[in-house]
Amino acid sequence: MVQLQRRRFLRLAAAALTLPAASRSASAQAYPARPVRIVVGFAPGGGTDIMARLMAQSLSERLGQQFVVENRPGAGTNIATEAVVNAAPDGYTLLAASLPNASNATLYEHLKFNFIRDIVPVAGIALDPFVLEVNPSLPVKTVPELIAYTKANPGKINMASGGTGAGNHIAGELFKMVAGVDLVHVPYRGSGPGIVDLLGGQVQVMFNTVSASIEYVRTGKLRALAIATATRQEALPDTPTVAEFLPGYEASFWSGLGAPKGTPSEIVDKLNREVNAVLADPKLKARLTEWGASAIAGSPADFGKFIADETEKWGKVIRTANIKAE
Repeated sequence: MVQLQRRRFLRLAAAALTLPAASRSASAQAYPARPVRIVVGFAPGGGTDIMARLMAQSLSERLGQQFVVENRPGAGTNIATEAVVNAAPDGYTLLAASLPNASNATLYEHLKFNFIRDIVPVAGIALDPFVLEVNPSLPVKTVPELIAYTKANPGKINMASGGTGAGNHIAGELFKMVAGVDLVHVPYRGSGPGIVDLLGGQVQVMFNTVSASIEYVRTGKLRALAIATATRQEALPDTPTVAEFLPGYEASFWSGLGAPKGTPSEIVDKLNREVNAVLADPKLKARLTEWGASAIAGSPADFGKFIADETEKWGKVIRTANIKAE
């Protein structure tokens, strides 16, 4: 009788242990059962916003529920990130993660969150490499010529950026370090106004994403000296890489999806599979290639390692250049 009761107890205990797992699996299968928010830390129209909207549209079509982009700009994307950190970890609030999330960990001293600890990596979306570009009036056509001209004219060549600590700012600071040049940083409230002044000749140099620059380069309004990837890109096949002159130099803006800490792994994995399926679509691949961007496919762990590596890399640049948030 005792043995019978013991066996019955063990069966009940085993069944109880399987209930949470079964419940999570069923929840993941039913997910999403209502609209999902993707929170973007930039105003509409920028690269991160465009990538988030592309992904939102595709995920809506694939999963049968609306994925809605919500723009919450401000504080270098920290407002949006904090909102997602504090959201319920149920898969219905996602973050459009990007390069500033990695750099802000060092740039801001008193954040109310730790990005790597408090945001679960879901999936990478795209790499949008920076291109080193100049106003055509500047008498340089190659990276070595720019380095020589800048050294011959110290403190006279201005470098635009989308703001102190912005992706193109820290890309420029890394270039200054490895090239040993003095470019005068001119921060703007976003890369758009910086491009306007670069086109007008008020500033001479800028690192900007290929997607935001490619039409100006193709029409001759800006001169691309080099692209900041390890290999040449199909969108600008005749443009050399910075690394051809400064070995090891790489800098790209990137985007992906994150979720609040504690989001069920089954939901994270489901989203990851769907995002990778979207990125494998030939039409989307062609669109990214046309913009000069490339997909970041892989597992949540792959994206997590990528974020950790980016955080370490840009943290070193920010500390060495003594960049402080405004």
